[in-house]
Amino acid sequence: MKRLLTLWMIGCLAVLSVSASRTMPVQPVGNPSSDALQLQQLKANYRALLIPVYAPDDTLLQDLLRIEPETEVGDQMVVELMNRYPIDTAAVSQYLRLLTPEGAFTDIDYKDQGRSGWRPKLHAERMLQLCKLYATSTSPYYHSKHLMDMIHRLMGYWFRVKPMCPNWWYNQIGIPRTMGQAFLIIEDQLTKDEKAAAIALMQSARIGMTGQNKVWLAGNVLMRGLLADDVRLVQTARDTILAAIYVSDEEGIRPDWSYHLHGPQLQFGNYGLAFLSGMSFYYRLFQGTSFAMEDKQREILIRLVDEGYRWVVWHREMDLSAIGRQLFRRGALHKGYCLAFAAQDLGLAGFPLNGNPLVGHKHFPYSDYTAHRMKTWMASVKMSSLRTIGSEHVNEDNVFGYYMGDGATCFLLDRVDYMDALPLWDWRKVPGTTAYDDRYPMLMGGNPERNNTQKVGGISEGLYGMSAMEYRRDGIRAYKSWVFTPEAVVCLGAGISSDSLLHVTTSIDQRPAEGPLLALRRGKWHPVTDRTAFAEVDRFYHNRVGYVSLLRQKVVAEQTTRTGSWSNHMRMYKPAEVAGEISMLYIDHGSRPQRAGYAYVVLPDVSAEQVCRFSRSDIRIVRNDAAGQILTGKMLRGRYWAVFYQPATTVVDGISLTISTPGIYSLKREGKAFEICSAYCFPSE
Repeated sequence: MKRLLTLWMIGCLAVLSVSASRTMPVQPVGNPSSDALQLQQLKANYRALLIPVYAPDDTLLQDLLRIEPETEVGDQMVVELMNRYPIDTAAVSQYLRLLTPEGAFTDIDYKDQGRSGWRPKLHAERMLQLCKLYATSTSPYYHSKHLMDMIHRLMGYWFRVKPMCPNWWYNQIGIPRTMGQAFLIIEDQLTKDEKAAAIALMQSARIGMTGQNKVWLAGNVLMRGLLADDVRLVQTARDTILAAIYVSDEEGIRPDWSYHLHGPQLQFGNYGLAFLSGMSFYYRLFQGTSFAMEDKQREILIRLVDEGYRWVVWHREMDLSAIGRQLFRRGALHKGYCLAFAAQDLGLAGFPLNGNPLVGHKHFPYSDYTAHRMKTWMASVKMSSLRTIGSEHVNEDNVFGYYMGDGATCFLLDRVDYMDALPLWDWRKVPGTTAYDDRYPMLMGGNPERNNTQKVGGISEGLYGMSAMEYRRDGIRAYKSWVFTPEAVVCLGAGISSDSLLHVTTSIDQRPAEGPLLALRRGKWHPVTDRTAFAEVDRFYHNRVGYVSLLRQKVVAEQTTRTGSWSNHMRMYKPAEVAGEISMLYIDHGSRPQRAGYAYVVLPDVSAEQVCRFSRSDIRIVRNDAAGQILTGKMLRGRYWAVFYQPATTVVDGISLTISTPGIYSLKREGKAFEICSAYCFPSE
C-alpha cells in the first residue's frame, strides 16, 4: 500500500492541473428551461472544477509544484492556491493518527480565539482535502469506505461543537466556503441529517455587504442553493455575484482599473485578487448553463487584468506595495501565482515565470499608485492623500505598516526581494519614505492611515513619468517627487520640516543583502559593514542597483545581520526567530530640520562600472523647494518635468514661466516659451 501511495504521488507531481482552455465535461442540456437539469449540470461543473483532471500541457501548475507548499496560511487566496497541489497521501496517514473517535484532530486548538490564521479552520481544510481524495478516480483512496467513515466523523464533530471565531469573516465566509465545497463533492454520501446540518451551516452566510465580501457571501449562498436544490436561490446568488462586475466610482473596480475595498484603498493583492480569482472561477462554473456570464462582464474582467494587474506583477510576483495589508511570508510569490491562475481561467496568458513583456509607465490616479516597467526592472511608488487610504491594520495583519502609503518606493529586478526582508526591516525606513528615526516601529492604529493633503498625483508619457506628493503627517512636512526614465528614477525632496527632537530620515532603500554594499571612495569601491555616515561619498552599489547622491547630504549606509520574527507584524504566525543580512541606505536630515531637502538617482540593473561612469550632469535640478521642483537634462530628453505645490511665476533657463494651478507638468521648450505636454492639476483643498 505504501508503494502504491508513493507511485500515485509521483504521478500527480508529474502531471498538471486543469488547463484554462479545457471545456467542462458536461454538455449543455437540450432543455434549458428544466430547473432540475440546470442544477444537476451546475453541480457537475462545480465538482469538475474542485476535482481537476490533470493535463500535461499546463506549465503554470508545473512551475507552482516546484515551490514548497506553505504550512502556516492565513490568507484565503493562499489556502485555495495550496489546494492546487496534489494531496499528500502521507498527510492523510498523519490525519488518521491524529483523529479522535469523536472526530477532532488532536493537533488543533478548537478554542483558539485568533482573528487571523484561526486554527479550527484547519479542520475544514483537511476535510475538503479528504473529500477531494475520496472523489479522485486516480487516488488510492477513491471511494474508500474507511476514508468516508473518517469524513463522516469530521462532519459530525463540527456539527456538534460548532466552533466560532471572534472574526466574523471565518464564520460567515471562510468556513462555509470551505465546508460547502466539501459538501458538494460528497453530496451523494450525505445522510438526511448530515445534509440538513450542512444546509444549516451554510445559512450563516447571507447576501449583503459590499465588494468582494458580498461576492464571497453570495458564493456561499449559491452552494446552499445547490445543496437544497433551490433554483431560485441559485439564480439570486448568481445574479448577485455577476452584478459585482462593473466599474465604480466607489468601492470595487475603479475607472483606472485598480481595485478598492474598505474605502478608497488599493486592494490589488487582497480583496481585488479574491474578486478576480472568484470571478474567473464563476466564469468557468457557469459555462454551458443558462447561468453563463455575459460577454461584456468577461470583457470587464479582462480589462482589469490587462490594464490593472499586469502592471503590478513582476516575474510572477506581486509588487509589495500592491499587496495591501496581507504581508505574509512569500506573499508576493503566492499572490502572483493566484493571479496567473485567474488569468488562465479567463483564457488569458502573459504572466510568464521569467518576466512580463509589458513595458511602460502608468499612474493610477484613483489609488495614488505608480508603476514603471522596463524590460529588465520595475519601480513603484505608493502614496496616499485625503482621497486615498495608504494602509490598514485589520485582524492582526500589518501591525507595523504605518508608513506603507507614504511614498514607499520599490525597485525590482529578478525577483521581489522585499518580502524576505520584512521580519528584519526597520519599519521607520520603508524605502522612499520620510519619517522619524526611532528604534521602535510605529504601530498601526484602528483608523485609516492618510496623508493630510490633496496635493498628490502623477502623469505618464510612454516610458517616462512623474509622481509627486506634499507630505503632512505627525508633525513632518515634506515635498517629494519622483521622475521616471528608461534608465533611472530621480528622487527629490524639499521643505522637510519638523519640531521633534527625533531625527528625520529619508530612506533610499532597504532590502536583503545579496553580496556587499559598496561605497565609492577615491575612485575605488569599498564594502560597507557597520553603520557608517558619509558626507563626501556620492555613489553606492548593491546587487546590480546603483545609488547616486545629487546633493551634498549625509547618507547613512549599513549592512548588518539582524534577527526578527514574522509574528511581529503578522500575528497569525507562531513566534519563531529568523535571521538575515540587510542592506540599507538613508539620508539623515537631523533633529528639528527646517526646509531640508534631498536629491538622488537610483540606477537599476547596472554594473558597478556603469555607476562609476554615470554623469550627474545628465540630470539638472532647476528648482527644489517647497514651492516647486523642476528637473531637466539629457536623461530626460531635454524635457522639463515640474511640480508646483502653489501658484508661482519663476524664470527657467531665462524664460518666464507662470503656473496658476498647482499640479504636475511635463513641459517642452518652444523658442522663448514653454508648451505643456501633459499635466495633472491637484484638487483644491
